[in-house]
Amino acid sequence: MRMLINVPETVVADALRGFAAAYPDLTVDVENRVIVRRDSPVAGQVALVSGGGSGHEPLHGGFVGPGMLSAACPGEVFTSPVPDQMARAAAAVDSGAGVLFVVKNYTGDVLNFDMAAELAEDEGIQVAKVLVDDDVAVTDSLYTAGRRGTGATLFVEKIAGAAAAEGLPLERVEAIGRQVNENSRSFGVALSACTTPAKGSPTFDLPDGELELGVGIHGEPGRERRPMMTSGEIADFAVDAVLTDMPPRSPVLLLVNGMGATPLLELYGFHAEVQRVLRERGVAVARTLVGNYVTSLDMAGASVTLCQADEELLRLWDAPVRTPALRWGM
Repeated sequence: MRMLINVPETVVADALRGFAAAYPDLTVDVENRVIVRRDSPVAGQVALVSGGGSGHEPLHGGFVGPGMLSAACPGEVFTSPVPDQMARAAAAVDSGAGVLFVVKNYTGDVLNFDMAAELAEDEGIQVAKVLVDDDVAVTDSLYTAGRRGTGATLFVEKIAGAAAAEGLPLERVEAIGRQVNENSRSFGVALSACTTPAKGSPTFDLPDGELELGVGIHGEPGRERRPMMTSGEIADFAVDAVLTDMPPRSPVLLLVNGMGATPLLELYGFHAEVQRVLRERGVAVARTLVGNYVTSLDMAGASVTLCQADEELLRLWDAPVRTPALRWGM
């Protein structure tokens, strides 16, 4: 397998050095694996800290900046960051208004963020947490007790980040983040396996001509495998899985997300099919985002995330944001 790297052992550090050079408005501590807004801490504002294994870019480092995250902690590929990283990030961004941890529901992430919260609280930092568990495909998986955290992480980080930028208190920012998660559901499909730098070969076996319905962002098994389906058939299956679990009561935010190796030409075509299914089901779409945002290295495939958005959530979604991966209104 050909990969554009030096050696597997330095792939995360090399990427962080390149990230730092591309975005000088962020402070990137390559050695300690922490990415921070250069203007941190921002007086009077709740700080948002998130993180997780590398390989899902632009999640999370690509979402650091005004209107979204205050800091991100990248772990090794598909490996949780350690508590010291998260505690160091919290200390760097806390203005005295408190820190909100946004945590995807994977066992390592949950345990390490909980330990980091204890470390931060020992230093006098007030910490709250939002656990993201939006994936409807399976209840438990290789890395998870309960539902996996996937595409809704972007919605939580953007909307809670906007609430923090307005100066809302920690308890309110936390409540808004929890509301976004509770109102969000996701479903993903893999057309190919992903390849980690350390392994150098596909992490799971997916024969030619088959797809995995309900795949996780680390390649965890989904609901079932089937012979290859058309874009429209996949959209029917994915949207039905989401709407069966969460019949919308209000207009939705829609994320059509690529897993890393699916070109935009195909993603936009898939998005057209998703919109068709939503129209047929009478679901109004308030805002749409299409692209590679929560990826799985070089996996071909896509996921669909819906978030029921009331007027407040929609206003916070539309609020200005300036990060490497999301920018509008500034």
